[in-house]
Amino acid sequence: MTTVDNDMPRMTLAFSTLGCADLELDQALALAEHHGLDAIEIRALGGTIDLATYFTERFGSPAALARALEESTVSVCAFNTSLRLVGATSEAKEEFLRYLPWAEAAGIRSLRVFDGGGTGDERELDEALSTLRWWDETATREGFAAEMVVETHDCLVTSDAIARILRAAPDCALLWDTHHTWRKGGQDPVETWRQVRGNTRHLHVKDSISKAGPRLPYSYVLPGSGEFPMAALRSALAADGYAGVVSLEWEKLWHAELPSLDLALQAAQGNGWWPQELGGE
Repeated sequence: MTTVDNDMPRMTLAFSTLGCADLELDQALALAEHHGLDAIEIRALGGTIDLATYFTERFGSPAALARALEESTVSVCAFNTSLRLVGATSEAKEEFLRYLPWAEAAGIRSLRVFDGGGTGDERELDEALSTLRWWDETATREGFAAEMVVETHDCLVTSDAIARILRAAPDCALLWDTHHTWRKGGQDPVETWRQVRGNTRHLHVKDSISKAGPRLPYSYVLPGSGEFPMAALRSALAADGYAGVVSLEWEKLWHAELPSLDLALQAAQGNGWWPQELGGE
């Protein structure tokens, strides 16, 4: 968490490396520093989302990764895994656990997982809760400090689905994908914030227009040039003194036609998505 001059907490500003998947770790950290950001969340590096293998090949040991990160003024706020709560197999759980030695050594406290599913019905809720229980038992047994943070990505995009899981698991930590609940779930972000603010550790933000793209019924656009109501969301976050992560998730790895992450970050600042006192050279 960073502070402004009057020592009041402010949001931690970040981006996902989904937008710069071909960069190496030091290059991604340098890009964030250039734009005056606080942190990065790591989804892909060196052209792969297999981060455990990437870290092994580049650093050799978790301790070496931790030393490399200590040298940067930019922090890592999350490792983004591919595990889904709904339909989590034993193989998927083992793959998730490969992140833990690296996260624990480097002090990474957030491990992103997807909700999975699609309907949010009772069967999917039961599967999601089973995976959360597995993690709670595993983390307690192994003494892990990292927290599983669930992204509102698939089944958790409507207020009803979110309400059901929070009733059943009131301590569930959320990564609120503000665009998905708005665009896919039809929810007003300010209303959704009131529902999830007690559980949200991390936000994803992005922008789009109601024009079909190559893969989706909408098209991603540079931050501030689309239809997402960012000004209203920022006001709601500021009113509540939110001091968690706000991260630009620029999905260039999945949508190669998008402009560069560098251009997206320039647009985010120029169009008022980030506080105006930030910015690189």
